[in-house]
Amino acid sequence: MHRAPFVPLDPRRRAATGGPRPAAAPVARSLAVEIRAALGPLARAVDDDATTDVFVTGDGAVWRDAGRGVERVPGIGLDAQTARDLAVRLIEFGGRHIDEASPCVDVRIGDGVRVHAALPPIAWAGPSLSIRLPRSRPVELGDAGLAPAVVDALREALSDRSTVLFTGATGSGKTTLLSAWLSEAAPTERIVVIEDVAEARILHPHVVGLECRQANLEGAGEVDLARLVREALRMRPDRLVVGECRGAEVREFLAALNTGHRGGSGTLHANSLADVPSRLESVGMIAGLDPATLARQALSGLDLVVHLARDSEGGRRAELGRFRLDGRDRLAIDRVPLP
Repeated sequence: MHRAPFVPLDPRRRAATGGPRPAAAPVARSLAVEIRAALGPLARAVDDDATTDVFVTGDGAVWRDAGRGVERVPGIGLDAQTARDLAVRLIEFGGRHIDEASPCVDVRIGDGVRVHAALPPIAWAGPSLSIRLPRSRPVELGDAGLAPAVVDALREALSDRSTVLFTGATGSGKTTLLSAWLSEAAPTERIVVIEDVAEARILHPHVVGLECRQANLEGAGEVDLARLVREALRMRPDRLVVGECRGAEVREFLAALNTGHRGGSGTLHANSLADVPSRLESVGMIAGLDPATLARQALSGLDLVVHLARDSEGGRRAELGRFRLDGRDRLAIDRVPLP
Protein backbone atom coordinates (compact mmCIF):
# COMPACT_ATOMS: atom_id res chain seq x y z
CA MET A 1 0.00 0.00 0.00
CA HIS A 2 1.32 3.43 -0.91
CA ARG A 3 1.54 5.75 2.07
CA ALA A 4 1.59 9.47 1.57
CA PRO A 5 4.47 11.40 3.12
CA PHE A 6 4.12 12.77 6.62
CA VAL A 7 3.86 16.47 7.37
CA PRO A 8 6.78 17.40 9.63
CA LEU A 9 5.75 19.01 12.89
CA ASP A 10 8.68 21.37 13.07
CA PRO A 11 10.79 21.67 9.94
CA ARG A 12 12.46 24.77 11.33
CA ARG A 13 14.27 22.69 13.94
CA ARG A 14 16.54 21.09 11.37
CA ALA A 15 19.73 22.79 10.42
CA ALA A 16 19.83 24.57 7.07
CA THR A 17 22.10 21.85 5.75
CA GLY A 18 19.48 19.19 6.52
CA GLY A 19 21.63 17.71 9.28
CA PRO A 20 20.56 16.79 12.78
CA ARG A 21 18.97 19.39 15.05
CA PRO A 22 21.34 21.06 17.50
CA ALA A 23 20.79 19.99 21.11
CA ALA A 24 18.75 22.50 23.10
CA ALA A 25 20.17 23.96 26.29
CA PRO A 26 18.94 21.94 29.31
CA VAL A 27 16.06 23.43 31.30
CA ALA A 28 15.79 22.45 34.97
CA ARG A 29 12.67 20.49 35.88
CA SER A 30 10.41 21.86 38.59
CA LEU A 31 9.61 18.90 40.84
CA ALA A 32 7.92 18.80 44.25
CA VAL A 33 10.31 18.09 47.12
CA GLU A 34 8.41 14.99 48.23
CA ILE A 35 8.49 13.49 44.72
CA ARG A 36 12.20 14.19 44.38
CA ALA A 37 12.74 12.48 47.73
CA ALA A 38 10.65 9.47 46.65
CA LEU A 39 12.72 9.13 43.46
CA GLY A 40 15.87 8.83 45.55
CA PRO A 41 18.84 7.88 43.35
CA LEU A 42 16.81 8.59 40.20
CA ALA A 43 16.27 12.27 41.05
CA ARG A 44 19.36 13.32 39.08
CA ALA A 45 18.10 11.45 36.01
CA VAL A 46 14.96 13.62 35.82
CA ASP A 47 16.58 17.04 36.36
CA ASP A 48 16.43 17.96 32.66
CA ASP A 49 12.89 19.09 31.76
CA ALA A 50 13.34 17.57 28.29
CA THR A 51 13.41 14.10 29.86
CA THR A 52 10.09 12.36 29.21
CA ASP A 53 10.91 8.84 30.41
CA VAL A 54 13.29 7.19 32.87
CA PHE A 55 13.83 3.42 33.01
CA VAL A 56 15.54 1.00 35.36
CA THR A 57 16.33 -2.36 33.80
CA GLY A 58 16.82 -5.69 35.54
CA ASP A 59 20.60 -5.26 35.67
CA GLY A 60 20.22 -2.01 37.63
CA ALA A 61 21.13 0.26 34.69
CA VAL A 62 19.32 3.62 34.48
CA TRP A 63 18.20 5.00 31.12
CA ARG A 64 16.33 8.11 29.98
CA ASP A 65 14.74 9.59 26.88
CA ALA A 66 15.28 13.34 26.49
CA GLY A 67 14.07 13.57 22.89
CA ARG A 68 17.01 11.80 21.23
CA GLY A 69 15.99 8.23 21.96
CA VAL A 70 16.86 6.10 24.98
CA GLU A 71 20.31 6.82 26.44
CA ARG A 72 22.21 5.36 29.40
CA VAL A 73 22.51 7.72 32.37
CA PRO A 74 26.16 7.69 33.48
CA GLY A 75 27.06 7.40 37.12
CA ILE A 76 23.82 5.81 38.34
CA GLY A 77 23.38 2.12 38.97
CA LEU A 78 21.15 0.20 41.38
CA ASP A 79 21.66 -3.19 42.93
CA ALA A 80 18.66 -5.53 43.01
CA GLN A 81 17.63 -4.74 46.61
CA THR A 82 17.92 -0.97 46.10
CA ALA A 83 15.84 -1.19 42.91
CA ARG A 84 13.19 -3.27 44.68
CA ASP A 85 13.03 -0.89 47.66
CA LEU A 86 12.71 2.06 45.29
CA ALA A 87 9.87 0.36 43.37
CA VAL A 88 8.00 -0.42 46.60
CA ARG A 89 8.46 3.15 47.87
CA LEU A 90 7.24 4.76 44.63
CA ILE A 91 4.20 2.50 44.37
CA GLU A 92 3.29 3.15 48.01
CA PHE A 93 3.72 6.88 47.39
CA GLY A 94 1.04 6.50 44.71
CA GLY A 95 -1.30 4.79 47.17
CA ARG A 96 -0.92 1.18 46.07
CA HIS A 97 1.00 -1.94 47.09
CA ILE A 98 3.42 -4.15 45.17
CA ASP A 99 4.83 -7.54 46.14
CA GLU A 100 5.26 -11.05 44.70
CA ALA A 101 1.48 -11.58 44.78
CA SER A 102 0.88 -8.33 42.83
CA PRO A 103 4.18 -7.93 40.95
CA CYS A 104 3.08 -5.40 38.29
CA VAL A 105 1.55 -2.08 39.36
CA ASP A 106 0.89 1.26 37.63
CA VAL A 107 0.35 4.46 39.65
CA ARG A 108 0.36 8.24 39.36
CA ILE A 109 2.37 10.32 41.80
CA GLY A 110 2.13 14.07 42.11
CA ASP A 111 1.05 16.12 39.12
CA GLY A 112 1.10 13.57 36.32
CA VAL A 113 4.24 11.51 37.03
CA ARG A 114 3.35 7.96 35.99
CA VAL A 115 5.22 4.99 37.48
CA HIS A 116 5.04 1.38 36.38
CA ALA A 117 6.95 -1.22 38.40
CA ALA A 118 7.50 -4.94 37.85
CA LEU A 119 9.13 -7.30 40.34
CA PRO A 120 10.49 -10.83 40.06
CA PRO A 121 9.40 -13.46 39.20
CA ILE A 122 7.48 -11.55 36.48
CA ALA A 123 10.51 -9.33 35.79
CA TRP A 124 12.86 -12.31 35.67
CA ALA A 125 16.08 -10.31 35.24
CA GLY A 126 15.42 -8.09 38.27
CA PRO A 127 13.14 -5.23 39.39
CA SER A 128 12.08 -2.98 36.51
CA LEU A 129 10.82 0.62 36.61
CA SER A 130 9.30 2.79 33.88
CA ILE A 131 8.62 6.42 34.78
CA ARG A 132 6.76 8.83 32.49
CA LEU A 133 7.35 12.51 33.27
CA PRO A 134 5.29 15.57 32.30
CA ARG A 135 7.02 18.76 31.30
CA SER A 136 7.14 21.45 33.97
CA ARG A 137 5.33 23.82 31.61
CA PRO A 138 2.56 22.24 29.53
CA VAL A 139 2.99 22.68 25.78
CA GLU A 140 0.79 25.26 24.06
CA LEU A 141 -0.65 24.50 20.63
CA GLY A 142 1.12 27.43 18.99
CA ASP A 143 4.48 26.34 20.43
CA ALA A 144 4.12 22.58 19.93
CA GLY A 145 6.35 22.52 16.83
CA LEU A 146 3.44 21.79 14.49
CA ALA A 147 3.44 22.91 10.89
CA PRO A 148 1.18 25.98 10.50
CA ALA A 149 -1.31 24.06 8.34
CA VAL A 150 -1.74 21.46 11.10
CA VAL A 151 -2.27 24.15 13.73
CA ASP A 152 -4.87 25.84 11.51
CA ALA A 153 -6.70 22.53 10.97
CA LEU A 154 -6.79 21.82 14.70
CA ARG A 155 -8.03 25.29 15.58
CA GLU A 156 -10.73 25.01 12.94
CA ALA A 157 -11.74 21.64 14.41
CA LEU A 158 -11.94 23.21 17.86
CA SER A 159 -14.10 26.08 16.60
CA ASP A 160 -16.39 23.69 14.68
CA ARG A 161 -16.73 21.40 17.72
CA SER A 162 -15.29 18.52 15.72
CA THR A 163 -14.31 15.36 17.60
CA VAL A 164 -10.61 14.56 17.14
CA LEU A 165 -8.87 11.21 17.57
CA PHE A 166 -5.13 11.46 18.26
CA THR A 167 -3.21 8.33 17.26
CA GLY A 168 0.37 7.10 17.34
CA ALA A 169 2.77 4.88 19.20
CA THR A 170 3.68 5.16 22.87
CA GLY A 171 5.65 8.37 23.44
CA SER A 172 4.64 9.94 20.14
CA GLY A 173 2.99 12.92 21.85
CA LYS A 174 -0.71 12.03 21.65
CA THR A 175 -1.64 13.17 25.17
CA THR A 176 0.60 16.23 24.97
CA LEU A 177 -1.04 17.42 21.76
CA LEU A 178 -4.54 16.58 23.01
CA SER A 179 -3.87 18.70 26.10
CA ALA A 180 -2.53 21.62 24.08
CA TRP A 181 -5.53 21.47 21.74
CA LEU A 182 -8.15 21.43 24.50
CA SER A 183 -6.33 24.19 26.39
CA GLU A 184 -7.56 26.56 23.68
CA ALA A 185 -11.24 25.66 24.20
CA ALA A 186 -13.53 28.51 25.29
CA PRO A 187 -13.42 29.12 29.06
CA THR A 188 -17.22 28.77 29.17
CA GLU A 189 -16.97 25.08 28.20
CA ARG A 190 -16.86 22.20 30.68
CA ILE A 191 -14.25 19.52 29.89
CA VAL A 192 -14.51 16.07 31.49
CA VAL A 193 -11.37 13.93 31.06
CA ILE A 194 -11.33 10.17 31.71
CA GLU A 195 -8.00 8.34 31.98
CA ASP A 196 -6.61 5.06 33.18
CA VAL A 197 -3.80 6.97 34.92
CA ALA A 198 -4.13 10.77 34.86
CA GLU A 199 -1.60 12.33 32.45
CA ALA A 200 -3.39 15.07 30.49
CA ARG A 201 -2.42 18.60 31.55
CA ILE A 202 -5.07 20.90 30.13
CA LEU A 203 -4.64 24.63 30.84
CA HIS A 204 -8.31 25.48 31.12
CA PRO A 205 -10.39 26.93 33.97
CA HIS A 206 -13.03 24.17 33.97
CA VAL A 207 -11.62 20.64 33.79
CA VAL A 208 -13.00 17.63 35.66
CA GLY A 209 -10.58 14.70 35.75
CA LEU A 210 -11.66 11.10 36.42
CA GLU A 211 -9.12 8.33 36.96
CA CYS A 212 -9.63 4.57 37.01
CA ARG A 213 -9.22 2.59 40.20
CA GLN A 214 -7.87 -0.93 40.18
CA ALA A 215 -9.25 -3.66 42.40
CA ASN A 216 -7.85 -4.05 45.92
CA LEU A 217 -6.15 -7.17 47.25
CA GLU A 218 -9.58 -8.77 47.78
CA GLY A 219 -10.52 -8.13 44.14
CA ALA A 220 -13.11 -5.47 44.99
CA GLY A 221 -13.48 -1.76 44.24
CA GLU A 222 -12.44 -1.66 40.60
CA VAL A 223 -13.69 1.31 38.56
CA ASP A 224 -12.84 0.93 34.85
CA LEU A 225 -12.87 3.34 31.91
CA ALA A 226 -16.21 2.12 30.56
CA ARG A 227 -17.94 2.93 33.84
CA LEU A 228 -16.24 6.31 34.07
CA VAL A 229 -17.51 7.22 30.58
CA ARG A 230 -21.06 6.46 31.74
CA GLU A 231 -20.52 8.50 34.90
CA ALA A 232 -19.08 11.40 32.91
CA LEU A 233 -22.21 11.63 30.77
CA ARG A 234 -24.15 12.50 33.93
CA MET A 235 -21.80 15.44 34.56
CA ARG A 236 -23.01 17.44 31.53
CA PRO A 237 -19.69 17.69 29.70
CA ASP A 238 -19.35 20.16 26.84
CA ARG A 239 -16.29 18.21 25.71
CA LEU A 240 -15.86 14.55 26.64
CA VAL A 241 -12.29 13.19 26.55
CA VAL A 242 -11.19 9.54 26.84
CA GLY A 243 -7.45 9.38 27.47
CA GLU A 244 -6.95 6.06 25.70
CA CYS A 245 -9.41 3.86 23.82
CA ARG A 246 -8.36 0.26 24.28
CA GLY A 247 -11.36 -1.86 25.32
CA ALA A 248 -14.99 -1.76 26.38
CA GLU A 249 -14.90 2.02 26.88
CA VAL A 250 -14.78 2.56 23.10
CA ARG A 251 -18.40 1.36 22.88
CA GLU A 252 -19.51 3.90 25.49
CA PHE A 253 -17.40 6.66 23.93
CA LEU A 254 -18.75 6.14 20.40
CA ALA A 255 -22.30 5.93 21.75
CA ALA A 256 -21.79 9.29 23.49
CA LEU A 257 -20.38 10.87 20.33
CA ASN A 258 -23.47 9.73 18.43
CA THR A 259 -25.91 11.14 20.97
CA GLY A 260 -24.95 14.81 20.99
CA HIS A 261 -21.62 14.89 22.82
CA ARG A 262 -19.52 16.58 20.16
CA GLY A 263 -16.20 18.38 20.28
CA GLY A 264 -14.34 15.97 22.51
CA SER A 265 -11.31 13.84 21.93
CA GLY A 266 -9.57 10.54 22.57
CA THR A 267 -6.32 8.73 21.85
CA LEU A 268 -5.58 5.39 20.24
CA HIS A 269 -2.36 3.43 19.79
CA ALA A 270 -1.65 2.76 16.11
CA ASN A 271 1.46 2.24 13.98
CA SER A 272 0.42 4.50 11.08
CA LEU A 273 -2.52 6.49 9.78
CA ALA A 274 -3.35 3.66 7.37
CA ASP A 275 -3.48 1.23 10.31
CA VAL A 276 -5.96 3.27 12.39
CA PRO A 277 -9.15 1.65 10.97
CA SER A 278 -7.96 -1.91 11.64
CA ARG A 279 -6.68 -0.93 15.08
CA LEU A 280 -10.03 0.66 15.93
CA GLU A 281 -11.80 -2.45 14.66
CA SER A 282 -9.69 -4.62 16.97
CA VAL A 283 -10.56 -2.46 19.97
CA GLY A 284 -14.22 -2.50 18.90
CA MET A 285 -14.24 -6.30 18.87
CA ILE A 286 -13.06 -6.30 22.50
CA ALA A 287 -16.04 -4.04 23.22
CA GLY A 288 -18.42 -6.36 21.39
CA LEU A 289 -18.90 -4.17 18.30
CA ASP A 290 -18.92 -5.87 14.91
CA PRO A 291 -16.87 -4.09 12.18
CA ALA A 292 -19.89 -2.72 10.31
CA THR A 293 -21.46 -1.22 13.45
CA LEU A 294 -18.17 0.26 14.59
CA ALA A 295 -17.52 1.70 11.12
CA ARG A 296 -20.81 3.59 11.02
CA GLN A 297 -20.47 4.88 14.57
CA ALA A 298 -16.87 5.99 14.03
CA LEU A 299 -17.76 7.66 10.73
CA SER A 300 -20.55 9.61 12.42
CA GLY A 301 -18.78 10.38 15.68
CA LEU A 302 -15.11 10.99 14.82
CA ASP A 303 -14.46 13.94 12.52
CA LEU A 304 -10.67 14.12 12.31
CA VAL A 305 -7.71 11.81 12.97
CA VAL A 306 -4.31 13.27 13.86
CA HIS A 307 -1.53 10.68 13.62
CA LEU A 308 1.83 11.37 15.28
CA ALA A 309 5.15 9.56 14.89
CA ARG A 310 8.73 10.09 16.05
CA ASP A 311 11.69 10.04 13.70
CA SER A 312 15.13 8.59 14.41
CA GLU A 313 16.36 11.90 15.85
CA GLY A 314 13.51 12.24 18.35
CA GLY A 315 11.52 14.77 16.32
CA ARG A 316 7.81 14.31 15.63
CA ARG A 317 5.88 14.06 12.39
CA ALA A 318 2.12 14.40 11.85
CA GLU A 319 -0.54 13.71 9.25
CA LEU A 320 -4.30 14.18 9.25
CA GLY A 321 -7.01 11.79 8.11
CA ARG A 322 -10.78 11.36 7.86
CA PHE A 323 -12.76 8.14 8.05
CA ARG A 324 -14.92 6.76 5.24
CA LEU A 325 -16.67 3.49 4.45
CA ASP A 326 -15.11 1.13 1.94
CA GLY A 327 -17.07 -1.03 -0.49
CA ARG A 328 -17.55 -3.76 2.13
CA ASP A 329 -19.13 -1.45 4.72
CA ARG A 330 -15.87 -1.45 6.68
CA LEU A 331 -13.95 1.48 8.11
CA ALA A 332 -11.28 3.09 5.93
CA ILE A 333 -9.36 6.35 6.10
CA ASP A 334 -8.20 9.04 3.66
CA ARG A 335 -5.26 11.33 4.24
CA VAL A 336 -6.23 15.00 4.41
CA PRO A 337 -4.03 17.03 2.02
CA LEU A 338 -2.44 20.12 3.53
CA PRO A 339 -1.24 23.24 1.73
